[in-house]
Amino acid sequence: MTASVTIDRVTQTYGGAMALHDVSLQIAAGEFVVLLGPSGCGKTTLLNLIGGFAAPASGRILIGDRDMAGVAPAQRPTTTVFQDYALFPHMSLADNVGFGLRMRGVSRGERRAKAAQMLALVGLPGREDRRPHELSGGQRQRVALARALAVSPDVLLLDEPLGALDLKLRRQMQDELKAIQRQVGTTFVHVTHDQEEAMALADRIVVMSEGRIADQGPPREVYLRPRSLFSAAFMGEINQVPVVQGQSAIGPYPGTGMLLIRPEAINVTGGLPLGEAVVTDAAFFGTHVRAHARLGDLTLTLHLPQGSDPQPGQVLALYASAHAFLETE
Repeated sequence: MTASVTIDRVTQTYGGAMALHDVSLQIAAGEFVVLLGPSGCGKTTLLNLIGGFAAPASGRILIGDRDMAGVAPAQRPTTTVFQDYALFPHMSLADNVGFGLRMRGVSRGERRAKAAQMLALVGLPGREDRRPHELSGGQRQRVALARALAVSPDVLLLDEPLGALDLKLRRQMQDELKAIQRQVGTTFVHVTHDQEEAMALADRIVVMSEGRIADQGPPREVYLRPRSLFSAAFMGEINQVPVVQGQSAIGPYPGTGMLLIRPEAINVTGGLPLGEAVVTDAAFFGTHVRAHARLGDLTLTLHLPQGSDPQPGQVLALYASAHAFLETE
């Protein structure tokens, strides 16, 4: 089962604070959407509204064609996976995974069969009789995911589910989570503050800032052609070159606004000429060499190829292989 989600001009307040400002968003059935942004941007508030854990001050939320106004969380076609796994320590994995089915009156035999199926789906076959304390953090997170999927939700909500895992395990779980979503076809709405996680998982990233949508689109589009300065900076390191009436630190450039260049787009071979810059420092980062270079009053951040060895004081003729421009006039 899967369904679309419609957020229609939703506003939410907490006391005198505005958490969401007139947010509208359409999520297609079967889409993997990641809500991305810093703490306090409204992403978790929006997830909670979809799940029914709070009611919006104004606006509507529809799942499929059904308005969710007044529908309790337990009656919504959604389940939620939290950062805290919230597994029952005294129950077997089979009983944990089948708990939602038990609440729906499903027989023990059917619950056991479904739990075995879901545990196999998340890479834990034959573990039905284990207890949560026997598992690693990543395995417990898989059990939480299996439990959420066991009730066949139309929409799965994920609230920073990988945040407590170490980097290597988090990346492994990202790959597995995306593969599982493709297999089951359920609509996933995932909240994170980690832009790399968002790009690894999402069909579409929705960047949020101060209760509003600052940008949205496929990961490549949001990263390479951001629609706001906030989105450009939040999606990773970026060089911002002011352009005023066609003039900038790199020379003439049409318009007035901000020229945006990712560090990995700067090179010494060709593209948009940036000018001659003086290297101030450099460090080897394994996959690349990260350096800074002064171009007049502007300091550029560069990600040069792994074999590069720029030295402080060295003059480099720099180019940009790709760039974006946000006009302000």
